[in-house]
Amino acid sequence: MAAVTERPTLIRGGIVLPMEGDRVAHDPGSVLMTGETIAAVGAVVEVDAHPAAAAAEVIDAAGCAVIPGLHNGHLHSGLLRGTAESMALWEWLQNHVDPAHRALTPEIAEAASYMAYAEGLRGGTTSVLDMWRFMEGSARAAEEIGIRATLAPYTADRYDWFETLETNRRLLESHHGAADGRVRIWVGLEHMFYCSPEMCRAAAELAAEFDTGLHTHSSESIWEVQECLRQFGRRPVEEFYNRGVLGERTVVAHGVWLDDREVSLMAETGTALVHCPCSNMKLASGPARIGYYRSQGVTVGLGTDGEKENNNLDMLEEMKFASLLAKVAALDPVVGDPWDVLDMATRSGAAALGLGDATGTLTAGKDADVVTVDLSGLHFVPVLHGRDFNAPAHLVFTASARDVSDVWVRGRRLVAAGRVVSVDVSAVAARAQAAAEELFERRAALAPI
Repeated sequence: MAAVTERPTLIRGGIVLPMEGDRVAHDPGSVLMTGETIAAVGAVVEVDAHPAAAAAEVIDAAGCAVIPGLHNGHLHSGLLRGTAESMALWEWLQNHVDPAHRALTPEIAEAASYMAYAEGLRGGTTSVLDMWRFMEGSARAAEEIGIRATLAPYTADRYDWFETLETNRRLLESHHGAADGRVRIWVGLEHMFYCSPEMCRAAAELAAEFDTGLHTHSSESIWEVQECLRQFGRRPVEEFYNRGVLGERTVVAHGVWLDDREVSLMAETGTALVHCPCSNMKLASGPARIGYYRSQGVTVGLGTDGEKENNNLDMLEEMKFASLLAKVAALDPVVGDPWDVLDMATRSGAAALGLGDATGTLTAGKDADVVTVDLSGLHFVPVLHGRDFNAPAHLVFTASARDVSDVWVRGRRLVAAGRVVSVDVSAVAARAQAAAEELFERRAALAPI
């Protein structure tokens, strides 16, 4: 683990976007970090005048955008990338994903989390909400790599190859608050049809008992809505409300097919939503009305979903698709504004995960979770300032993970000049490759159900 530098760190002369909700930029600006905390943010001359600035290690951020760390609000660690393509959601789940769960081992699961977290970190992701299995290994991966990880195990009671509420409880007891609080354990629920009504109520009770969050999927496909109406006489979010699942510490992934009543329920209960545009397009699930949800007071974060239904974990790319999908779905070029999409990946993403007091904005007193994005490449020309300021548009429509230069989490520099320095990435990749090959061999040997 890279240590917090003893000297203050001054990220100086970049285009600083604090993302505090007011579309303010400091151009040029600086961010001063002391220990794990942001000490000052503002114009270069203002931050230079801070008492700690004179002794700081200076990072020249000229030509870079400086933004808060990105929050991937819905992730599945995994090793199925590039397989089982061109399938509808439920066929894909039943014929390819569920058999992989049956074949999974703790060792394979841990290798997948190391890969996912290192990949995300390289692209500016400082915080993930991961739904996976055998998550003791996920906690170890997050601790060593240095990211924040909110871990919500796949639990279900209608299939016996997922986690249970009892194993979720044991993980809460053993790992909640690990890595000096960077690792948090939540209660996880798989899709509604994998979990009985009784289990959903028990999951909400478990989350309340441990004073923690709850994460699940809902309304990802039209079929899911239709089947929920057939089985329960209610739409999915209404049924979750009936089961006591919604609330201020609940995060629902997808929410593609919410009607106005369900949106009102989300807003009234304080339930947050995480939008996964690439996954929703790839699986032909549909376009969520994200602009409308936000206008009604729903907190909306952004997520990649898993490597298998996205094929990368690039949150900068996810921002571009979030904007474009919103525009084409609404036939309105005004929606998907770059500042709004950046907000989803930073401030609102942190708020959705219950981390808004600690991170999500570049604010003095908050944790030093900071990302620099190099805008010097040919694909960013022109970078304009003043009246024609275009850095937010470049971050959303042009940048990708490859443009991230440096990443700090709680003041620890985990990516330097585009290279992850907290772990040996080549070793992580080799381990994940071997684990994937073992997983596919194990899956092929399974008897059909």
